[in-house]
Amino acid sequence: MAVPKFFEFFGVLLEALKDGETHSAKEVKDIIAQKMNLSEADISELVPSGRQTTFYNRVNWAKTYLQKAGLVETPQRGNYRITAEGKRVLKSGARIDLEYLANYDTFKDFRSISPENDSESSQEEKNESPAEILEAAYEQITSALASQLMDEVMRLSPAGFERLVVKLLLSMGYGNGINDAGKVTRLSNDEGIDGIIKEDQLGFSNIYIQAKQWQPEQTIGRPELQKFVGALQGQQAQKGLFITTAKFSVGAVQYTENLSGIKVVLIDGITLTRLMIKHNVGVSVEHTYEIKRVDSDFFSEEL
Repeated sequence: MAVPKFFEFFGVLLEALKDGETHSAKEVKDIIAQKMNLSEADISELVPSGRQTTFYNRVNWAKTYLQKAGLVETPQRGNYRITAEGKRVLKSGARIDLEYLANYDTFKDFRSISPENDSESSQEEKNESPAEILEAAYEQITSALASQLMDEVMRLSPAGFERLVVKLLLSMGYGNGINDAGKVTRLSNDEGIDGIIKEDQLGFSNIYIQAKQWQPEQTIGRPELQKFVGALQGQQAQKGLFITTAKFSVGAVQYTENLSGIKVVLIDGITLTRLMIKHNVGVSVEHTYEIKRVDSDFFSEEL
């Protein structure tokens, strides 16, 4: 038989986790393959690029969708567990498909940038051009990757998170090419200066960093920014970067926009993961696709 579509794995994946215990990804895939009577040939079928199996790819996407809906969680890297909500849904006997997952706000937020109807519609039934479909698919893959990155970032120790921030800034070109361009620091009475990085390759000025590893759903308000600005003033600094895994309140953003004499840049959790992806920090390239067009200049010449 052909490998089922990724959304056809939703129910059986929850079934594989129904005992409430934590299972490795391999255990889950073995259980699913057995429950769906997949043959060795089915399990070994490769995606067009040949980089991984279709089965592996689709089960991973199924896990990602269920996790975004809050039905599955990953308590440890490479391990899955059903949530209380997942148990409730499984017990209800409901048909778990894309339409059902759309009942969850967290899933709707995740899927809001993906193409409508996903794999359930053919390309001919969609209004988008092939290029638009490709762009939307890229955004969906990037969104899923950002979510997975955030899971990994939240598992870091506080010191590890601070080192990650400095490494990201170095990857972005700050202080690139000079010794001691960036470092995690513990200044006495710093009130929250977690790192310092040189602004340019010549090291003319320092950027002072505060890194807050808060839960992504938390909000950082104006008081935290005021403390940071006070710490910057204590260092006679003019430039600061407040970077967090959480988000900023409107008041916090307005406060930094109205500062005089000090420039503070805010990076929230969404921006953090997008920057990590853009600058290849904590990620690696899996596939590269080239989109080509006819070179009109080539054909305008006499051949």
